[in-house]
Amino acid sequence: MTDLAGRTALVTGGGSGLGTAIATALRRAGADVVVAGRDTGRLAAVADRLGARAAVCDVADPASVERLRAELADVEVSIVVNNAGIPGPVAPLTEVSVEEWDEVFDVNVRGTFLVCRAFLPAMVARGAGDVVNVASVSGKRPLLNRTPYCASKTAVIGLTSTLAFEVGPAGVNVNTLSPGPVEGPRMERNFRLAAERTGTTVEQAQEEFVSRAALGRMVTEEEVGRAVVAMLGMPGLCGADVDLSAGMVA
Repeated sequence: MTDLAGRTALVTGGGSGLGTAIATALRRAGADVVVAGRDTGRLAAVADRLGARAAVCDVADPASVERLRAELADVEVSIVVNNAGIPGPVAPLTEVSVEEWDEVFDVNVRGTFLVCRAFLPAMVARGAGDVVNVASVSGKRPLLNRTPYCASKTAVIGLTSTLAFEVGPAGVNVNTLSPGPVEGPRMERNFRLAAERTGTTVEQAQEEFVSRAALGRMVTEEEVGRAVVAMLGMPGLCGADVDLSAGMVA
């Protein structure tokens, strides 16, 4: 087991879903955890359950991210997990509005950039640190009618690989974890929409989707959390894109 005792980890989008699962895994591994996000109530509930610290932040807003950095100036954040993200619209590209496109990129890509920009200087100065950017297998394979989301996750993978070369020489590891599909509300929503679009049942839509994976199933949120901890236990891992998709990309 990776022992993260004495380290502080910041998890964006920590109030629900993958963010909560990642925060839980980090806490179990001994890290002090800060969960950040926009929903005060959810953050407080997660923080109370984990014995973590909650911090309100809109990662797409530079001023909000700067306030987060200032708020955490009293601790040494040595792990950053950029998990905050939104799924965006499910529609053909020609039906996606400019506002919808920008919203997806503001959160998924701009948010990752802003948080890295805020917390990397201290890591570089210390000569140590880890950044895990959560992308998706959808950044590496087609996903019908999800162009903004897929394009944003491809951008996160590119951001990560280049950033690793910028800060790796200073002792900071930057990697991407590409999960998916992950069991939970987001995929249930996608299956409902797919069923409506194709005139099939939700069960048929799900079966058709998971049949593309080598294991014939989706991954779980807990598996994603465990994968983040495992990545932090691999000192030589830098600039990597780790696929966790039950063989969806093979």
